Amino acid sequence: MFYTYILWSQKGGRYYIGHKADMDERSCRYNSGMVTATRNKGPWEVKYIETFTTKQEANARELYIKKMKSRVYIERLVADH
Repeated sequence: MFYTYILWSQKGGRYYIGHKADMDERSCRYNSGMVTATRNKGPWEVKYIETFTTKQEANARELYIKKMKSRVYIERLVADH
């Protein structure tokens, strides 16, 4: 299984969108500062997650969400989840 997810930074008030096969391992990496893009901006909380059978589907969904370039769109996804 592959996942598209939205994380929320409690410290920075920002969202981070990504995709990954192992969500448990990825969450630990974000909160431990091992991911450069999110370092010093945590702690991070998973606010939204979708499950896909292929990596290509998860990646396409991540890119679609990012392409929207809309905080309102992201907050609507999170609220409806």
